[in-house]
Amino acid sequence: MSEEEILDLFRASEALLEGHFILSSGRHSPVFLQKMRVFQYPDRTETLCRALAEAITGQFGPVDLIVSPAMGGIIPGYETARALGCPAVFVEREDGAFKLRRGFRIPAGARVVMVEDIVTTGLSSRECLAAISEHSGVLLGAACLIDRSNGKADVGMPLVSLLRMDVPDYAADELPPELAAIPAEKPGSRDLKA
Repeated sequence: MSEEEILDLFRASEALLEGHFILSSGRHSPVFLQKMRVFQYPDRTETLCRALAEAITGQFGPVDLIVSPAMGGIIPGYETARALGCPAVFVEREDGAFKLRRGFRIPAGARVVMVEDIVTTGLSSRECLAAISEHSGVLLGAACLIDRSNGKADVGMPLVSLLRMDVPDYAADELPPELAAIPAEKPGSRDLKA
């Protein structure tokens, strides 16, 4: 898939938003990728994740298990695993840290890739990879649909992405005047409470 085809799927899903957004990292950006609007279309999600599966195989070879962080990584993790013909599990927060729950396990020697939706700072990816590394599988690396950092985020392992974007983001006290003049929205799910 070309980068323009990937962006076209986001545009067709009204998932490439412009305004003033507070990202899950706490940083502010004039662009937000509302991937759940893409994920509501199974055919579009399948297309993206099939391309990601091909990129993963090209970088890491055969994969036995996909592990993703809840919540945003569950759908792309599942669809990518389906394209690879392997199982998919996810980690979720327990007492603030990612853990395997629900009876999920990583078999000894399993070739594992972590699949994420979108990487900005790499924090969620690093936390997910740390949780995976507590188990006996062979952690090959990480993958995401979109790397908003344009390759600058350090997840601590090789990171495969379908698309690298150079999207500006700012600390709350460093906003450019044109962004500060727009009311901020916080569309992510990291801080949602039960």
